[in-house]
Amino acid sequence: MKSADIREWRDHDVVDPDGRKIGILEAVYVDTRSDQPAVATVQVGLPTRHRLAFVPLAGAIVGPGYVKVAYAKAMVKDAPSMGTDDVLPAEDEEAIFLHYGLPYQSGAGGERKLARR
Repeated sequence: MKSADIREWRDHDVVDPDGRKIGILEAVYVDTRSDQPAVATVQVGLPTRHRLAFVPLAGAIVGPGYVKVAYAKAMVKDAPSMGTDDVLPAEDEEAIFLHYGLPYQSGAGGERKLARR
């Protein structure tokens, strides 16, 4: 995945490994150390109560009009989320990684790991 292409992913369907639609890709967050795509926010929920769930992009496959992630729909829907107009607080980043059983390490000076693109 090339970080230059990530702006084109916005509004693509996000699907799980079985091809089940999870939601619509809203934004991509890159790892601040490598500038590579790390996590996406996916718009999920009822039309009147949308929220943005976080899903890691490691192992994701980008196709025409979709991004297939490596996690099941149920796991993504249970992931840490925020409102559609909210901003991810730095102190909430670790919970995303813990939910998916992934290691988390902020910068040496406590810098953020994720930056929205």
